Amino acid sequence: MSILFFNPLATKHNPRIPNSILQIAASIEGRYDWRFVDGNIDQEPWDKIENYLANNNIKYFSCTVMPGPQLRQAIPISKKIRQLYPNIKIIWGGYFPSNHSIVVLDSGFVDVIVNGMGDKSFPKLIDAMETNSLFDGIPNLIYKKDNILFTTKKDEIYNLDELPKLPYEKLNNFYPIGRYLAKTYLGTKTIAYHSSFGCPFTCSFCAVVPIYNARWKGKSAEAIFQDILYLKNRFDGNAIEFHDNNFFVSEKRVIEFSKLVKDHNIVWWGEGRIDTIDKYKDETLFLMKESGCKMIFFGAETGNDKLLKKMDKGGIQTREQIKSFAARLKKLILFRNTPLFLAFHPIKKRKYLKQF
Repeated sequence: MSILFFNPLATKHNPRIPNSILQIAASIEGRYDWRFVDGNIDQEPWDKIENYLANNNIKYFSCTVMPGPQLRQAIPISKKIRQLYPNIKIIWGGYFPSNHSIVVLDSGFVDVIVNGMGDKSFPKLIDAMETNSLFDGIPNLIYKKDNILFTTKKDEIYNLDELPKLPYEKLNNFYPIGRYLAKTYLGTKTIAYHSSFGCPFTCSFCAVVPIYNARWKGKSAEAIFQDILYLKNRFDGNAIEFHDNNFFVSEKRVIEFSKLVKDHNIVWWGEGRIDTIDKYKDETLFLMKESGCKMIFFGAETGNDKLLKKMDKGGIQTREQIKSFAARLKKLILFRNTPLFLAFHPIKKRKYLKQF
């Protein structure tokens, strides 16, 4: 019996390491056989999917789905599997099904939704399906039974250091990892990495809020460093994109990571909040830059205080703070004579402030 994981097309440029798929695959590694198809690399993923379905005793099709582009492949391929292979169970995870569970389950081609983290629920779900057991004791699931919607209890974010290592080597058997290490502003072989889950803020426009309920937990700086060092030494990665919802929640963790990575010639960036990083000490900001932090992506959203209040960002950000924070960074960076690339992303239009 095999499980087929699918990563639908999200971008036609620079495919990234499929961390969400690897996170779940790690939970069943050594227990169940699994295969993987990436729509970001295969131009016609259905051909490879159908080959697996026809020749590898696939019983479960598991698909990660973000809102937007990934729906263009996730929907027609899931529908086709339901039509051609009606006995295969279809499982969706990711932001879209977690936040829009009713429409997904009413579609008729999705059997179960993994609601948020699936590190513990996914292997238990497969166990239950294999033994025809009930799902009600399994956390982080949404499903329908007798046309009634059931949502099981939600686990707190797990201790990430205790979870299994991501199966990079097995991914490398399906697709050479070098194809995921793209040339970017940061470096010639950029690693996509996820070091934390959730966010302690409750922005009204954010898909993270209903999934993690204003909770945040991250890997330790040492665990991040060891993973990055492995990817650098094994696959020649020389830059890191941290795709955390909020990488900079813990100043202590940022300091520890910056000290560890400082002498390893690795450039990195992450996303953060202005009202969080503005609380950082000057020495922390200097250390970040010296350790290879070349870019920070901030959520400015708008310079209108009334709109900021309506957005309910859950913090203290104001128009004046946005301006004063940019001025503070400019002063600090010029003092150390080291240019920094900052990206402030308003909701409607992105503006880039270069070469402070």
